[in-house]
Amino acid sequence: MRIAQALVIGLLFWHGKTKAESLFIEAESFEQRGGWKLDTQFIREMGSPYLLAHGLGKPVADATMKVQLPAPGTYRVYARTKDWVARWNAPGTPGRFQILVNDEAAPRTFGTEGDDWHWQDGGTIDVESTIATIRLRDLTGFDGRCDAIYLTTGDEVPPNDDQILPAWRRRLLGLQEKPTIKDGYDLVVVGGGYSGMGAAISAARMGCKVALIQDRPVLGGNGSSEVRVWAQGHIRRGKYPRIGEIIEEFADSARKSPGTYEEFGDALKENLVRSEANIDLFLNHHVYDVDVDEVHISAVHAFDTRTSEHKKFSGRLYSDCTGHGTVGFLAGANWRMQDKGRMGMSNMWAWDEGAQPVNYPATPWALDLDMQDFPYPHGHHGQWFWESGFDQDPVNDAEGIRDWNLRAVYGAFNAMKNRRGAEKHSNAFLTWIAYIGGPRESRLLTGDVILQHQDVVTKKQFPDGCVPSTWSVDLHYPKKQYAKKFPDNPFISIAVHGEGVDRTYGYPLPYRCFYSKNINNLFMAGRCISVTHEALGTTRVMKTCGMMGEVVGKASSVCIQKGCYPRDVYLHYWNNLDSLLKLPGKARRDTPDSQITIPQDSMASAGPFGIATGVDPKSLEGIVVDDRQAVTQGDWFGEQPKRGHIAFGYQKAASDSGATCTFKLRVPSTGLFEVRIAYIRNSNFGSRVPVDVIAPGVQQTTHVDMTTKAPLKHNFLPLGQYQLKADDSLVVKIGTANAGGFSIVDAVQLVAVDTE
Repeated sequence: MRIAQALVIGLLFWHGKTKAESLFIEAESFEQRGGWKLDTQFIREMGSPYLLAHGLGKPVADATMKVQLPAPGTYRVYARTKDWVARWNAPGTPGRFQILVNDEAAPRTFGTEGDDWHWQDGGTIDVESTIATIRLRDLTGFDGRCDAIYLTTGDEVPPNDDQILPAWRRRLLGLQEKPTIKDGYDLVVVGGGYSGMGAAISAARMGCKVALIQDRPVLGGNGSSEVRVWAQGHIRRGKYPRIGEIIEEFADSARKSPGTYEEFGDALKENLVRSEANIDLFLNHHVYDVDVDEVHISAVHAFDTRTSEHKKFSGRLYSDCTGHGTVGFLAGANWRMQDKGRMGMSNMWAWDEGAQPVNYPATPWALDLDMQDFPYPHGHHGQWFWESGFDQDPVNDAEGIRDWNLRAVYGAFNAMKNRRGAEKHSNAFLTWIAYIGGPRESRLLTGDVILQHQDVVTKKQFPDGCVPSTWSVDLHYPKKQYAKKFPDNPFISIAVHGEGVDRTYGYPLPYRCFYSKNINNLFMAGRCISVTHEALGTTRVMKTCGMMGEVVGKASSVCIQKGCYPRDVYLHYWNNLDSLLKLPGKARRDTPDSQITIPQDSMASAGPFGIATGVDPKSLEGIVVDDRQAVTQGDWFGEQPKRGHIAFGYQKAASDSGATCTFKLRVPSTGLFEVRIAYIRNSNFGSRVPVDVIAPGVQQTTHVDMTTKAPLKHNFLPLGQYQLKADDSLVVKIGTANAGGFSIVDAVQLVAVDTE
């Protein structure tokens, strides 16, 4: 009864000479939620968290709670809900549910009317005692939703106020006008994804007192078990190869996207954060307001989405790691958002097959799809490309984007189960659909530098470049093949990867993208940093966002130590931050003024190219020269595939770009030698890449077809055998002229040939 007593208050209302007795219940206060999920992601749109019956087509278990009514009597039952497909005039009502009082159902079924959140009248119930059991009973398993319940013996209709905790609700909940004060923090981090975790842990280990506020029950954001986007982007490389070591401590181990619940390690993330004495973690807390004194944030306001208790968090510095730039927006920070062609939101899904046939109900309210309308979910997975919302409002209509995604998934599975060819999937059943969306793009806060796409492509060197971005410029667009039925709101995307990012070494993002231009104590990290739409394509992946957080955390420590703001770190104290960025991720101190200690279990420094993930050249016969030891001219871009390469990765250059790569070797002894090159094959690589072998008395050009697999182990191709003398200089030069695709350089090998 503890939660119920905190949230359920009986009130008396007078209407002339008639006394009305009433009871207000926030749905999130149910003591036993059964199979209903607490959905907090649309609070800013509709004013409250709500319970969602996300049963994948099977009714979920009842949510129940005991309450004390003001008196026995005849109560009219209201629920704040909606028919979630009505906005599209879709046939049917998938979100149907009942409210039962002492096992008697209200006469009318809920979730059957209205295209927006409102108080639906369910009719009256006679209650003979003051102690009652309230039940939410799902009837479909298809995402019925309930925000709150209101029982009254009068005829008043609850107000449809969608403000966050308006006065009416606050009064009925008996909440104090003054919030609970949480102060004394050096850094208040809002958002518990990779960037927020990186900022909180990094700052805490450098002696800052940190509040980490997350509106979900788990950490990780898009990289949690709720969304299941596997973490991408290389870490631990470039000028500061120590950056990323904190991220390595909690990054997921998923082998595909979406991965399994276990692969995302929600408990590991939470335990790591809670193990830091300098961090106070506030899960299930939604930040809804910001106190600002002209250009300075003095506090953020949040409420507990389980109890509605208000809290006020005060600190010297703040970091917006919300993804949507929410704190910056509320504080009046400068921001921008792409007008058209924004990347959308994904809701991935998975299915499996059993030993027996499984029925799936018809879904006339879902998108009307046949098998040719969507890519077949190979490996039982609906992957990242189940994405919509490209030209929809990603902030004020996120629920609509998520619900459209759900309609697409349910329609696709209906096609698999109930349309032509359904016998192939007779044993198939849904195992998981993400009801928490995975957004990619919304507000972009403005810093002292707005990183441009051209900056990345031309490798513009900023003096404060620090976070290596190794993901290509990856922008998503609707895939035309699947956009014909729903051209105004397509739901399958295609990723268009631009060139220009060194995917092995990384392009160093400037620190000046990580703090606000006009709010002097506001940092930002994650996908809301100061970049253009195109540059966001390379910076937005989670490990890269996490490294931004690590830099913000260390910069916060410098700010506290020097009594300055984020901009001052760049202007006056860059050497101090530079020193901290070179420390191991596990380095720590008790306060920003304490001495730093480095634990014995700290990671070994990775070096500028990261950890070698390929074959060790020293393990191979003869002399092997890696591409990183070669001399390049022109635009070569590093790649680091998962397997098959030598050392750190390989480099590529476009056909006819004029780029060259020259390997120089010293012949160890006189004799017959075979010269080999290593490359990774791909269909868009060059089919006639020119390779010159030059030595005293040797001048030979070979045109290599890099669309076909190299014949030797470790992807080596023989270029010929040559009689060479000790100390001869051997040159292997790979060009791009008329290559017919990308020229690839990975390694050159010189092997003595046994002539006996």
